[in-house]
Amino acid sequence: MSEPLMKIPGAIYGPELEKMRGRLQHRRRVTNAIALTLSLAAMAFGLLWLVWILYTTLSLGIGGLSVELFTQSTPPPNTDGGGLANAIVGSLMLVGVATFVGTPIGIMAGIYLAEYGQRSWLASVTRFINDILLSAPSIVVGLFVYALIVAHMGHFSGWAGAIALALLQIPIVIRTTENMLKLVPNALREAAIALGTPKWKMILSITLKASVAGIVTGVLLAIARIAGETAPLLFTALSNQFFTVDMNQPIGNLPVTIFKFAMSPFAQWQSLAWAGVFLITLGVLGLNILARTVFSNK
Repeated sequence: MSEPLMKIPGAIYGPELEKMRGRLQHRRRVTNAIALTLSLAAMAFGLLWLVWILYTTLSLGIGGLSVELFTQSTPPPNTDGGGLANAIVGSLMLVGVATFVGTPIGIMAGIYLAEYGQRSWLASVTRFINDILLSAPSIVVGLFVYALIVAHMGHFSGWAGAIALALLQIPIVIRTTENMLKLVPNALREAAIALGTPKWKMILSITLKASVAGIVTGVLLAIARIAGETAPLLFTALSNQFFTVDMNQPIGNLPVTIFKFAMSPFAQWQSLAWAGVFLITLGVLGLNILARTVFSNK
């Protein structure tokens, strides 16, 4: 027969050990319940304000929707009728030009950071500056473009507004492109290079093709980010009460028009402001849903 195992002095055995295990398990369950309760409370607190904002926007914004909203320009003060046609077209032009300028720059910079400059000092500096731009207040970008362009031109313009929005969009596209390209397995790159494929062709036909869904998602989220920016447009594009597509002059846009109308004492303007808020919210929500559903599984 084998000898019984020697007991370690000071160790706990038998019922006392089971009792200690029970206390530890009870403490863990209580801690887990407290953490879960606090997490659910924080989520409910955030959802409360989100639902409240969406409900207020929906209830006050739908009342201002009409055919004239999309066919007529902004009305004079304290005047019935009118719409936001000039502001809607101006916002589409500003966001479109900003996307046309910012998307290629952001994608090419992201390709450089992910494929060419992994360990170079230039890539490190670029990433550092990009991180600063990602967290920089939009009003700072607006003031920069004002000092760089508007002050020298002597007047506000749509081009200045588009450049300010592009500067806000570029860092988002750079970060998204770099992250998506880094997710592509290196085995694909090595296989292409082993077959004698030039690096530029490998990037175009393999890495970009494999990460196109994520890059497009980042571009859509960047568009949603700049669609509602007001501060940079106050210093660059300003606004225009009349319908115009001349980017060399101040151009109407929804964010600044909403800001001006919401601060006014006129009920007609306030109704149009809420309708504009509803349109921007609907557009941003649509872009986010499109980015997260259509391209998420591709």
